[in-house]
Amino acid sequence: MRNTLTLTRRATLAATAVTATLVLAACGNGSDSASSGHEGHSSASSSSSASADATTAAHNAQDVSFAQGMIPHHQQALEMAKLAADRASSAEVKDLAARIEKAQDPEIQTMSGWLKSWGKDVTTSDSSMESMPGMDHSAHSDMPGMMDSKDMAKLEKASGADFDTMFLTMMIEHHKGAIEMATTEKDKGEYGPATSMSDGISTAQTAEITEMNKLLGKN
Repeated sequence: MRNTLTLTRRATLAATAVTATLVLAACGNGSDSASSGHEGHSSASSSSSASADATTAAHNAQDVSFAQGMIPHHQQALEMAKLAADRASSAEVKDLAARIEKAQDPEIQTMSGWLKSWGKDVTTSDSSMESMPGMDHSAHSDMPGMMDSKDMAKLEKASGADFDTMFLTMMIEHHKGAIEMATTEKDKGEYGPATSMSDGISTAQTAEITEMNKLLGKN
């Protein structure tokens, strides 16, 4: 009888020990998992913070200047292009104007987004705000290739073949100014998307200048 009780007690103690071991193991695993989770979250947070810092630091003053200058420059080109719809007589001029609108309007939106993300003012071309009386078309005429109020007034009054010639002549100068600004950005800018856009502007507008010279009979 005594041997039976002894065996029973030993079995009970063994079962208790096993149970305690399992409980402790489970607690240990839980602690490790929690620790791993926090470490993962900490790493993710650090990575996100580093990414945000990199984005903030990835531009310089030239990038800001490029965007703030090119936005009104593009806006004036769009204003000129829109006039071609009902004033130009040449189908080639109308097609060119439509392509200019299609290319430059999205670039304006993109550059505006950059400036907002950098906490900088988004500049606009006064000449693009025709509905507001008293606006000075010459506000940005000191930029390369920009037309002044007199130039824009002449273009607005022209039509037919005269408009075509005036539009092409003015747009060539406008494009040359944009290429000059884009070249400066490509050489001195730091923000990858901006320098990439400047390269695209130079390539596209150089090709359009060649096209416009042909339409003027210069090539």
